[in-house]
Amino acid sequence: MTRDEITAVLKANIVDTLDDIDEDSIDTSKTMKETGANSLDIVEIVSRTMRQLKVKIPRSELNQLENIDALIDLIEKTANSK
Repeated sequence: MTRDEITAVLKANIVDTLDDIDEDSIDTSKTMKETGANSLDIVEIVSRTMRQLKVKIPRSELNQLENIDALIDLIEKTANSK
């Protein structure tokens, strides 16, 4: 699974979950909170993304992430280590 595929799925889920945001305006160097997501939105986005990509990541690892890029990196690493 490529980084671009993961990014596309994640961005689609962000757009589906948050109002008034489009894919082009998502800056992956920012946090989801900076993008406008509240804690429930973040859980929904991450859960849906992991389900779609068939990846399981422990919450303890997710809590340490600094931004959207770090989430993409972690999903990529986890998906490709199967």
